[in-house]
Amino acid sequence: MAEIFGFDAYAPKEVAERVETVGVAKARLPLLSQIALGVLAGGFIGLGALYFTLVTSDATLSFAVSRVLGGVAFSLGLILVVVAGAELFTGNNLLVMAWASRRLSTNELLRNWLVVFFANFAGALGLVGLVYLSNHWQMNGGAVGIQAVKIAAAKASLPFAEAFFKGLLCNILVCLAVWLALAGRSIVDKICAIVFPISAFVAAGFEHSIANMYFIPLGILLKDHVQAGGAEQLTWSGLWWNLAPVTLGNIAGGSVMVALVYYLVYRHSPEP
Repeated sequence: MAEIFGFDAYAPKEVAERVETVGVAKARLPLLSQIALGVLAGGFIGLGALYFTLVTSDATLSFAVSRVLGGVAFSLGLILVVVAGAELFTGNNLLVMAWASRRLSTNELLRNWLVVFFANFAGALGLVGLVYLSNHWQMNGGAVGIQAVKIAAAKASLPFAEAFFKGLLCNILVCLAVWLALAGRSIVDKICAIVFPISAFVAAGFEHSIANMYFIPLGILLKDHVQAGGAEQLTWSGLWWNLAPVTLGNIAGGSVMVALVYYLVYRHSPEP
């Protein structure tokens, strides 16, 4: 009877152990594997961003409905990363647990972050090129392209501090989504665990560095093809103006607010 009605998921302490063990394995993947899986993750998150743009381009939806449906659609990206398998920089901020336990060196941690970050960037840019060449953005009478430029312009014009804190809040939810997915024992478990935290951060307008590697470059490419307000904000320097604080915020949110907190709760063993 207990097996029928029991809690069929890993307990939080077991999840902490899994996060730490998986973190060591991720950091010690061969370089080529890290790059290839990082490129895939950048593309996967870009597909979620594409789906979000498509949904939110429908002007007939109310604000709340548009944001929530767009957030659910964006969840596709992390579902693909977790279930299909890929290396995502923001999720890999959880490697700090293994670092805090001294199972990873600082060099191993930073090397993984650096390789995966730029591999994610390459994957996102590759998808941007394919989407641009496919003329996908002309759907709905060009409304998809207009929405893409509006999204990118809003992100590129964010003040530094606002972008940082939106990045921090975003990666608290992203890393909690990864944490919850590791508690699940089936694909359905993992998908359900991912959708709510991810749709929440998207609906709330928080900032994800890897998603912005898709959103802003696509807006830069499309700004001369559609009429949308704020397009003058879209430059390659504007991309980095956004990525710098958002990335720092993502690291603070995922590494400090999630990984280190759970390390102190479940993995830190104070001396007697």
